[in-house]
Amino acid sequence: MGVEYVSRVPRPPLDGLIDDLYYLEGAPPYARLMLPPAPAALLIVNLGAPFRIRAGAGIETAEYADGCVVTVPTRAWEFGYPLRTRSVGVHAKPWGLAPFLPMPAAELCDRPVTVEQVWGRAAVAGLRDRLATADGPHEMLTLFEEELMRRLRETAGLGLVRRTSSVITATSGAVPVGDLSAAAGVSNTHLAQQFKALIGVTPKRLARSQRFASTMLAIDPAEPIDWGDVTARAGYFDQAHFGHEFREFTGLTPTRYIEVRQRFLREHPGSVLDGWSLPAD
Repeated sequence: MGVEYVSRVPRPPLDGLIDDLYYLEGAPPYARLMLPPAPAALLIVNLGAPFRIRAGAGIETAEYADGCVVTVPTRAWEFGYPLRTRSVGVHAKPWGLAPFLPMPAAELCDRPVTVEQVWGRAAVAGLRDRLATADGPHEMLTLFEEELMRRLRETAGLGLVRRTSSVITATSGAVPVGDLSAAAGVSNTHLAQQFKALIGVTPKRLARSQRFASTMLAIDPAEPIDWGDVTARAGYFDQAHFGHEFREFTGLTPTRYIEVRQRFLREHPGSVLDGWSLPAD
C-alpha cells in the first residue's frame, strides 16, 4: 500500500505565506528519509502514531506525537515515519510561518519544536480532535485553513522580508546581499536582523539554500549528468566549490546523491515523496 497525498493552495491572504496545504496518509516508502536543507518551512499536525526527527548529524533523535514546526533549516535532517502515518500540514514559504509563531524564527533554526510548544496543548488537542473526526481529507484541509486564518496576525517587517526573499527566489539565489539591502533601502545589518527574526536565517544563507535547491531540482537523475555544466549553470566558481557545497548540504558527494535518487526511483516509482527527500535506511 502506498501513500495518499491530497493538497491545494490556500485562499488569500494565506497563499502569500503558504505554498500548499496537504493531507498525507499511508505506509511511507522508507522508515527514514533524509531531507537536504530547503528554502522553505514546514508545519505538521500529526494524527497518527508519533514520528521522529533528527535535526542533524550528531544530534539525538526526538519523538513528536502532536506534530512539529520546522523553520528554514541550514543542514540536512532526518524524518522517521511510523509503519503508517496520518497528518495534515503546510509547506510554507521561507517567511510563511512567522505570522503564526510566538517567538523569533531564529530560536527554532535547526531546532524543530512540537506544535504544542507553539500553540499550546489545549488548542492543539482541540484542533487534532476536529481534524480526526472530519469527513475526509478535503474537509480536514478546510478546517486546517480556518485555524490558520484565525491565528494569522500582523507581523512587523514581513513586507520587507517577503519582497527581498522573492528576489532571492526569482534569481535562484544568484544575487549579492549588498544589492538586496540597497534595493530595499536598509542596511545589511537591519536586513539580516529581520530575516533572522522572521525566517531564522540570514539573506546570504537563504540565497545559498535557494541556489542549491534550484540546482538539485533541475537535475534529472534518470538522464546522464554533465557535472561541469551543472556547476557552470548554477554559478558556482568551480566543481570543487560545488562538491564542497553539496557535501555540506547533503552529507553526500554528487555521485552518491544520484545513486540514492536512482534507488528511490527504482524501488518506488511515482512516489509522492520522491523529488527532494532521500532514503536514509
